[in-house]
Amino acid sequence: MAVLTEFVVAINQICSERGLDPEKIYSTLESAILHAYRKEFEIPEEHCLDVELDRQEGKFKMIARKKVVKKVKDKECEINKTEAQKIDPSVKEGETVEIEMPSEELGRIAAQAAKQVIHQSINEAEKEAILEEFSGKVGEVFTALMQRMQRDRAVFEIGKANAYMPLEESIPGEFYRIGERYKVLLKDIAETSSGRDLIISRADPKFLEALFEMEVPEISSGVIEIKGVAREAGSRSKIAVSSNQEGVDPIGSCVGQRGIRIANIMGELGEERIDIIEWDDELKKFVENALSPAKINSVKIKDDDMAIVKVDEDQLSLAIGKEGQNVRLAAKLTGMKIQVEGPENVEKVAEPE
Repeated sequence: MAVLTEFVVAINQICSERGLDPEKIYSTLESAILHAYRKEFEIPEEHCLDVELDRQEGKFKMIARKKVVKKVKDKECEINKTEAQKIDPSVKEGETVEIEMPSEELGRIAAQAAKQVIHQSINEAEKEAILEEFSGKVGEVFTALMQRMQRDRAVFEIGKANAYMPLEESIPGEFYRIGERYKVLLKDIAETSSGRDLIISRADPKFLEALFEMEVPEISSGVIEIKGVAREAGSRSKIAVSSNQEGVDPIGSCVGQRGIRIANIMGELGEERIDIIEWDDELKKFVENALSPAKINSVKIKDDDMAIVKVDEDQLSLAIGKEGQNVRLAAKLTGMKIQVEGPENVEKVAEPE
């Protein structure tokens, strides 16, 4: 068993170098050896076996734990009192006795299992270290390298970490080419079937918000504040902004000189149209602004959660938008149920989601 002793020394050295917990490795190794032993010799789970590693000597033992009974019904998990007292004279009926089982194959199985356990533990430790590095960066934008498609999600690389974009977090109609780089929002570090994973998004409204923060210095400095975002990714979005400094035009700052800032943002999003809306303390005015580019005749607030909007006939289609999108986004942005009325009657009602 000298090889095993040397192997335990090697485990301690690897744990020290990699920052792993030796006890966790030993416990995992014991479970892995027992599993491999049961599988190789077709021993069912109901057989009461354990594998123990002596942390000092580096020796593995196969232990059968049997309950002391008057009459044995299950010889694999029970032992009569007379036989049990030959092993431990003080043992009583109802207690458990441990019997070391001879096994010439245990050393070979242990060596095979150890290699797998250590490799897996190192990978898990490195993954946890990477996840810890990103734990305080949820909500930030990163440049990610597209690697491959995996079932219903795209796999990207951010530094040394793999990040996953589920289908619902991708921009509809956007095709991601392997080997190309894309800006993505780190949306979450979530528990999945494969453990904890980095979840990224390009469809989340916070991604649009983060792009504005990156492109418009007045937002990152706090001079301009983003009050809300309503987004239908890949199609159209509305973002409400306000100025915290007199003389600073929030919309003009977001658009940039000759439209360069908004052009850069829209260039990142492809064909997605972005309406920049000036936020207003007065709810009526905010609803009116949110329905831009339509010209509104009047806004009436009813029951604190509904806005009745009147427009001329020639502004009706603009206020409602294609397939109701403009009024739908305005409702999301303002948090109000919006009813659009033309000269004749009610044409469209949209509710915030």
